[in-house]
Amino acid sequence: MTVVAEYLEKLTEADSVEEVWVLLTKKMAEYGFDRLFYGFTRYCTAESFGDPKDFLILTNHRSEYVDRFIGENMYANAPMVRWSIENDGACSWSWMEERSKNGELTPEEKKVLDYNNAMGVVAGYSISFKSVSQRTKGAIALTARAGLSQKDTDEIWDQYGNEIILINNVAHLKIITFPYSGQRPGLTKRQREVLEWVGDGKTTQDIACIMELTSATVEKHLRLARMALDVETTAQAVLKASFQNQIFRFDV
Repeated sequence: MTVVAEYLEKLTEADSVEEVWVLLTKKMAEYGFDRLFYGFTRYCTAESFGDPKDFLILTNHRSEYVDRFIGENMYANAPMVRWSIENDGACSWSWMEERSKNGELTPEEKKVLDYNNAMGVVAGYSISFKSVSQRTKGAIALTARAGLSQKDTDEIWDQYGNEIILINNVAHLKIITFPYSGQRPGLTKRQREVLEWVGDGKTTQDIACIMELTSATVEKHLRLARMALDVETTAQAVLKASFQNQIFRFDV
């Protein structure tokens, strides 16, 4: 078994997002990419990435960089984020530099580029993962370690790019199988349970009988589940909880 195959086996056997992320960050650092920024949404439209509170974001960038990049919605105008939304595959950040030299960046995009340069985010690659739904999108930005130019980074990619893409694709597919709640509180066990029974077609009265609760208590759990998921109807709650793998799952 090759080294890459052994590594991929570890990825597929990981039991949590955290375990996958530790494996991925360590492996990418071996290739020269020591700062990663992964994002995933199931609520993408032509006009919006969806509510940031529903994003799944993983990063090992410094908090001072992330707080502004996310907190001030700079990601919405980041050239490579826009590229990732519109494309699948991998792209050198030289694409962004060429657009800048040709005067093709908007003022907002130029502001993000200047911020990245000031924060030492100057060379790297972005990978946009292929999706089967027009509403979902996942991508990862791989930032090269300090001291590496984009030319150095492109040379690394010429040698190892196919391996890097494969590893990140497997990591992405593994990550999205785990439960996540974005920046919202996760569902409690009772909230998950009542939503699962609704998903199975049971009425409030049915659920009360099955769970040996009063109908009022079942309604309370459903109401709190809707609040936690920030939706208006129970049907929306079942759909969103299913999207986020929060229901019909094993407790580990």
